[in-house]
Amino acid sequence: MTVLILTSEEDVTADMVVLRLREAGVPVVRLDPADLTNGVALSGEYVRGACRGHLSVGGRLVSMSGLRSVWVRRPGVPAARAAHPSAWLTEESAQALYGMLRATGARWMNHPDAARRARHKPWQLHLAQQVGLAVPATLITTFPQAAREFAERFPDLVVKPVSGAHPQEPPRAVPTSRVAPDADFSTVAFGPTLLQRRVAKRADIRLTAVGDTLLAARMPVAPDAHPDEVDVRFAPASSPWAPVDVPPRVAEGVSRYLREAELAYGAFDFAEDADGIWWFLECNQSGQFGFVEMDTGQPIAATIARWLAGAGEPGHAGADADRSTAS
Repeated sequence: MTVLILTSEEDVTADMVVLRLREAGVPVVRLDPADLTNGVALSGEYVRGACRGHLSVGGRLVSMSGLRSVWVRRPGVPAARAAHPSAWLTEESAQALYGMLRATGARWMNHPDAARRARHKPWQLHLAQQVGLAVPATLITTFPQAAREFAERFPDLVVKPVSGAHPQEPPRAVPTSRVAPDADFSTVAFGPTLLQRRVAKRADIRLTAVGDTLLAARMPVAPDAHPDEVDVRFAPASSPWAPVDVPPRVAEGVSRYLREAELAYGAFDFAEDADGIWWFLECNQSGQFGFVEMDTGQPIAATIARWLAGAGEPGHAGADADRSTAS
């Protein structure tokens, strides 16, 4: 049985998992949907109540019935590198590839339908509230007056994009920024704006969930850090990430989140305040983990490899028998 990894040509994070799978003797095929019709081929036959499908990647023929799992990591746009790319060819290729894979008995990390839904920030915030995670007061609006009233109730705010990265080529991360006390909210009318109460954090938390295994890391905020440095991705690192135990209430909330979202993998970001409360910021269903593993030594890649190799019963989050926090 083979593990199929759908990701772009250059993905160091995927490389880490491929290495672990090969060390364990698990057959693995790495495919970028962007290469369809240009180095990657597919075929599916549906005759007399039976279906058979195959993928050809770099001259290697793989039976779709022989797939044990599919990791949708960061795949390229289907057929983007075809000899004559077009929107029509992309749609046809996406329908063919993902449609055939959906018909297999493989387990997904993460299923395309669940991953698409999980990308929506408003849905994330609502689900986090429903499962008992602490969520900072948040407003998403195009009404300037609503923004002004929200700022009066919560004077210390940050603003962040609703969707995440800016869709330029390559995509550019848009930092979370602190809102000035005298901010003019009239421009809110030109596009949905996400305002959120700033958490006066003493540490950033990255919790990586793989099935039922929770691995959390903590980076303390420097004592002399400027309060405007709210985005850990752009602030100077004061110290490396270090393993941290997951509070039971957070562990329960994250596990419920994964079950409700039907996710097998999620990279959760929290802000820890002075009282030790972990405030939910977001969950990236395909978030990076290499930087955490390098600092902490946590076996994230190996844990993903074990899940893809079939540890536990088939299914999504909650399928694995082993549950742990950082050690």
